[in-house]
Amino acid sequence: MPSIKRKSILNGITILSIAGLVCKFVGVLYRIPLAWLVTEEGLGLYQLVFPSYAMLLTISSAGIPVAISKMISYSLAENDPRTAKKTFRIALYILTFVGFISTIIMLLGSGFLSQSVGNPKTQTGFMVIAPALLIVCVMSAFRGYMQGLSDMKPTAVSQLIEQVGKVLFSLPLAYYGMQFGVEVAASYALLGISLAELIALIFMYYKYRTIHKSIDELYQDVTKTQYSSKNIAKRLIYMAVPITLGATVVPLSSFVDSTMLVNRLCSIGMTVDHASVLYGLYSGLVITLINVPTALAIAISMSLVPAISSAVSEHNMEKIRSNSRLGLRFAFLIGLPCSFGMSVMAKPLLHFFYSSLGTNNIEIAANLLEISSFTIVLFTVVQATSGILQGMQKQKIPMYTLALGVSVKIVLNYFFVSNPAINIFGAPISSLVCYLISTVPNVYYVNKYCAMKFDTMNYLLRPGLASIGMAIVLYLLQKVLPFGRLSTLVLFFIGVAVFFVLAVLCKALTKEDWNLIRNRKKKHV
Repeated sequence: MPSIKRKSILNGITILSIAGLVCKFVGVLYRIPLAWLVTEEGLGLYQLVFPSYAMLLTISSAGIPVAISKMISYSLAENDPRTAKKTFRIALYILTFVGFISTIIMLLGSGFLSQSVGNPKTQTGFMVIAPALLIVCVMSAFRGYMQGLSDMKPTAVSQLIEQVGKVLFSLPLAYYGMQFGVEVAASYALLGISLAELIALIFMYYKYRTIHKSIDELYQDVTKTQYSSKNIAKRLIYMAVPITLGATVVPLSSFVDSTMLVNRLCSIGMTVDHASVLYGLYSGLVITLINVPTALAIAISMSLVPAISSAVSEHNMEKIRSNSRLGLRFAFLIGLPCSFGMSVMAKPLLHFFYSSLGTNNIEIAANLLEISSFTIVLFTVVQATSGILQGMQKQKIPMYTLALGVSVKIVLNYFFVSNPAINIFGAPISSLVCYLISTVPNVYYVNKYCAMKFDTMNYLLRPGLASIGMAIVLYLLQKVLPFGRLSTLVLFFIGVAVFFVLAVLCKALTKEDWNLIRNRKKKHV
């Protein structure tokens, strides 16, 4: 029987980062044949459904898994595995019920949702993806349980299964659906998501069955209070609600785009089909590419929550500060080069993945990506600071800051997108302002509650200089190298190498970092 081991925060970040990057890269590759199969119009229909699904999914499943992770991590740190097991059982019941209700809501509300996104052709898509809400909710309970044990591998593998399953199911279904038209093809592609999630759930249940009895081997402090099911449920919900509301803000931002952009573009004289194509370019191509590096941000956040929560239970302020500094530094170290690199390589990257979409569409998408790429660093820092604050029982703060950011985004979208001179470019500008508004107060409160100062040199200046230097090299090389896929690959690897060399020279990466990464399985942060 496998044993339960507490793993380091960096180990968790590494595992989830690798899995997240692979998943997002597969997601980018997946959209290449998908766009070819269902055309730009079908991709637009596909993307119009997804934000509503993501928002309902976040509402139903985002908060409780994080609460499970926190409570289980806290209970194990207190030598109370009995409460940890009971917490999981109650959370599983709650998530199953919530997932069932969410599925029913999407099925019955599919007509309303299709009208709200401005395209009635999406109704079938909403119906076929609805079962995935129940499936993912149940799977989220198992993920939260494993993360509470500081075991990130099952979550990482299940994410890979989701992405690979999407390719194996959605693409053949989309190909078959094209016999009946673009609308059916987009709906069949969405049906593939539900099937992929089901396979991932089966895997998570299998992993749970192989490890859950091992928790009985842990020492139980018999003096610990035995909490009632009602009490545990209350604690879960108390923790989950603000986390859910905070997590909902990001998919709500996408939902706002899906409901506003097409309608606002139509208000300046565009046809629904043209507006849907522009929305598809922005959400299906640009946002998909941006989501590749943001997988690292989510990995940092997911690893920080149980690590900080465990340190809080031990009243170890130095460990809290150490983990918080590490999380913040890696957030900037990852976010800054990704933002600058993706911005300067916007056109080559889009041509590399989506050359079949035509020169004009790639040009529009590249201009959007040049702006949107800078949301990466802001999103990465927002995720890291949210994870720290949630681990410190301050989960309401990121909820409020993100809500404020999205409120401003809605106002800016309304005015910018309906301005003919700005149109679709109002969306990335609004998103930048949204995340900036969320980032600043989050960082302030992390420093306040961790009793530490913002390290401008190590967080911003050193990785910033390395990132700008890399961007300059990439820009100059694009003037020399021929335009094409091979050149894009060469530029990518040169960019990575240049950044690492400059990061070492600027001391953004230190010898201690390499030692920490090399020994991550042996050391505890």
